[in-house]
Amino acid sequence: MSQRSTPDQFAVAATRLTRRGLVLSAATLAAAGAAFPWVGGVAAQADRPLRIAFSVPGLNFPFFVHMMNLAEQHAATLGGIEFVPLDGQQNGAPSSTKQSADLEAVVAQGVDGVVISPNDGNALAPSIQAVIDAGVPVVTVDRNVGDAATLAHVGADNVRGGEIQAEYLIEILPEGGDVFELQGQPGATPAIDRHTGLENVLGRQDAVRVTQSQTAEFARDRAVTVMEGLLAANEPPAAVVCANDDMAFGVVRVAEQEGLEFPIIGFDSLPEALQAIQSGAMAATIEQFPGQQARTALDILVAFLRNQEQPATHDTFLEPILLTAENLGQAERAAEAGIAPTGSPAPGATPAA
Repeated sequence: MSQRSTPDQFAVAATRLTRRGLVLSAATLAAAGAAFPWVGGVAAQADRPLRIAFSVPGLNFPFFVHMMNLAEQHAATLGGIEFVPLDGQQNGAPSSTKQSADLEAVVAQGVDGVVISPNDGNALAPSIQAVIDAGVPVVTVDRNVGDAATLAHVGADNVRGGEIQAEYLIEILPEGGDVFELQGQPGATPAIDRHTGLENVLGRQDAVRVTQSQTAEFARDRAVTVMEGLLAANEPPAAVVCANDDMAFGVVRVAEQEGLEFPIIGFDSLPEALQAIQSGAMAATIEQFPGQQARTALDILVAFLRNQEQPATHDTFLEPILLTAENLGQAERAAEAGIAPTGSPAPGATPAA
């Protein structure tokens, strides 16, 4: 059975570790001949629970609430894990500074491993590398970070998800049309990759065009403001594509206020999105299996900590699927939306080339 530690228990210690201190810890391990800083630290200590921190950008996002809940449930299923949930939001918004401070605190308190979805991969890369240098293995989930020697990354193939959105736009707009795009948080790898996927497909034809593209930072209220501004300056679009469901909900609100109807496509398959598709308020969303991402990331980390088992490949990407009114039962969270589950297709794990 897993145990749960509260973030308060991991307040920054009176003597805060600096990055220099973390690097010194790694140097000590390296002198002992470790191939990686963390090797040899936990495998011989099977008589105590593993202390694993799970950090997300912000529990103000329903997507990350779901991911955190399923991660904690899976930790309990695996057993012998003290689960440390870390909420990266500060003053109601995701904060790379807060996530960095959380990482420093849990390393100071002796955590064995970390799973993290970084708010901004570039901003958090030095802090994540410092954790690794301290002898603590790190697995990233959902959002990757390139400039740190992480043990593994597990996420959805977000480029493919954006491509699926674009393919669906072309399908439902056979005569073409102008589309508005609401992008996610600047610097977040899912936002970048989903936009790239959209461009990959739409760039191969010229009937369906993105004529307006702005960031709404993955936030519903921000999406309302952005959409209101776009409609004030432009004719209504043929469709709106959003980098997550929360922004799609903001677009739905504005469309209903203005008495407009056009297809709205989201990403994340939140229960509210499934219900919106069922009612006709949204056209589609992308299922990226966040629960499976979290479980896989924990499995990789626990196998390494307990058995020093190296992952077969560094990057594992789950294949996303399109959800429309015809296949809502395949959603990971169908039951939460009051929809009878029909069984999700096994998400394809696609190792990086």
